[in-house]
Amino acid sequence: MEPRIFGLDPQLLHDTILLALAVLFLFTMMSYLLFNPARKMLKDRQERIKNDIDMANKDRKDATALKEEYDAKLKGVEKEAEEILSEARQKALKNEARIIDEAKEEAARIIKRANEEAVLEKKRVMDEAKQEMISIASMMAGKVVSASIDTSVQDALVEETLKEIGESTWQS
Repeated sequence: MEPRIFGLDPQLLHDTILLALAVLFLFTMMSYLLFNPARKMLKDRQERIKNDIDMANKDRKDATALKEEYDAKLKGVEKEAEEILSEARQKALKNEARIIDEAKEEAARIIKRANEEAVLEKKRVMDEAKQEMISIASMMAGKVVSASIDTSVQDALVEETLKEIGESTWQS
């Protein structure tokens, strides 16, 4: 026999076929036991990542909508605060005008009352002065009647009466 380079004999062929079947059987078993669970795990992970991405996009959209809503509310609050401040200013101005009007009315009443009191006081002083003059005149008349007097005596009596009353009464 001549040495062959590749030596194909029935035993080699049999071993090769048996080896190929064993490799195919091992590949099938490995595929069933290892590759399918690994593929399933990768597929599940891929779905979970996809779901997480979808959820993140949804959350971002929700957050954006919520931010826009809060911005709108914030603008509304600022506008409402400005309206409240405007109303408060208007009320303050009305109160200020009312208080000033009341103060003016009170001042006018006080001035009117003071003028009335001054008029009454003036009348009282005039009445007192009349009473004083009447009493002076009666005193002088009594002195004139009691003594029959001439003009020099009468002048002396007037001077004496004036001294009794006091010169400050007549000068004021």
